[in-house]
Amino acid sequence: MIIFIISLLVFLNLFFLFFINKKKIKKILYKSKIKSVDLEKVDDIFVNNKINEKLCGPKQEVIVKNFCITANNYIVGMTSDYEAWIISSLSKISNQIFEFGTCSGKTTYLMALNSPENAQIITLTLKPENISEIKMDKFDNKISFRNIINESIYEKFLFSETKYENKIKVIFQNSLNFDEKSFSNNFDLIFIDGGHTYSIVKSDSEKSFEMLRSNGIILWHDFVPGKESAKNVVRYINNISKEKNIFHIKNTSLCYYRKN
Repeated sequence: MIIFIISLLVFLNLFFLFFINKKKIKKILYKSKIKSVDLEKVDDIFVNNKINEKLCGPKQEVIVKNFCITANNYIVGMTSDYEAWIISSLSKISNQIFEFGTCSGKTTYLMALNSPENAQIITLTLKPENISEIKMDKFDNKISFRNIINESIYEKFLFSETKYENKIKVIFQNSLNFDEKSFSNNFDLIFIDGGHTYSIVKSDSEKSFEMLRSNGIILWHDFVPGKESAKNVVRYINNISKEKNIFHIKNTSLCYYRKN
């Protein structure tokens, strides 16, 4: 009986230690195959201006318009404020922008707020009544599939009925059926944050490589090794990085590729 109690206590202690350290353990078990780089490597706009020996400050290119969403809006899958600032800053130097996965339209709105006046933004999403078009493959992650449904509930967006809406074209379509051929070599910035099943991430990415113009940037959201809903994003990027120079941006869930 004493041996049983001791064994139980040891098990409970190990379980407790695992629970409080599970994030650290996941980072060890799910080590990224992608090299992480400082933000300054992404673009020169992120290199701070030296004010004096003790202080550096941001360039004008990264002073952006921004907003935050209150928690009671219950919007799922949003970018962090730091990630939103990165996207906004890159939008300032982009005239043609494409987004896979509109959701509430937060990042779309930030792109419109910060891109040049004559910029054009195309964002692709599903209409709520067309969710049935998405069929779950036996290899698809259940949480990722559920998130597609939860993020495809909008027909109006945060940018709707604002003065910035005229810069934005919303395409309501299953991205697997989207024909990218007419947009070949067209976009300066592409943001991939649509469905996180492997087939959708692969399809959106392959189309993005075709649509990206020289010196353009592709950003992927939710590169989080060990996170169940992001595992197919991680898996695809790890696989394609054998062919493409893709990097993870430190302190974010963003990866990027620049077409040289």
